[in-house]
Amino acid sequence: MFLELKKGGRVKGKSVIVWLIIIGAGVAGYRHLPSYYNPFVPLRLSDPPGKITQFKLRKLEPAQCAALLVEANQQGLITAQPVADSKGTCPLTNAVRVRDFGPVKLSSSFLASCPLALSSALFVQQQARPLTQQFMASELVRIEHLGSYACRNIYHRENARLSEHATADALDISGFRLANGQQVSVLRGWKVEKTQPWLQAMLSASCNYYGNGLGPNYNAAHANHFHLGMRGYGLCR
Repeated sequence: MFLELKKGGRVKGKSVIVWLIIIGAGVAGYRHLPSYYNPFVPLRLSDPPGKITQFKLRKLEPAQCAALLVEANQQGLITAQPVADSKGTCPLTNAVRVRDFGPVKLSSSFLASCPLALSSALFVQQQARPLTQQFMASELVRIEHLGSYACRNIYHRENARLSEHATADALDISGFRLANGQQVSVLRGWKVEKTQPWLQAMLSASCNYYGNGLGPNYNAAHANHFHLGMRGYGLCR
């Protein structure tokens, strides 16, 4: 019996040592994780797309977002200027007016919350531009949109909750213009064999930046545009 206990003690001791080694390796590995894989390291503009980046975008404090947006302006990823806070039924706080995404121009400027502006700048730089080159063999030069800020309820229903547009937390993109002169609308391009894979890839890629990305497959109300909004955690369809 003494020998059995002794053996058991040795086995338990070895198990503890093994677990300590595993835990130590885990802690050491965590400390040496690239910053973009570490959810507790602040977001950087150079972080690649993915769930960790999306998580960091969702958790940004207002001051962090504002600082990153200033940096994005300096790097030429976006041209955005602060606008005065507004009151009323749909007040805006810390909103900006977005004029372009660097080399990618807009059909018109639009109002955006800081998270929408920053997420859009990263989406255009990291996904929309490369995907356009990959699928269409041309540069993306212009984004057509239907607007962002509108003081209304979802689907304009009287008893529905406020839309994301009421807080400038959503942008409706209706089409794109390429450097080769081609213009592609979401309404028509979604049904065309040449452009459908590209548009589907663009909408799918938006999941890494926005809370939701809704397109023609979602419902008839989105047949002619991509609704890119900040609510949620990556619902794209």
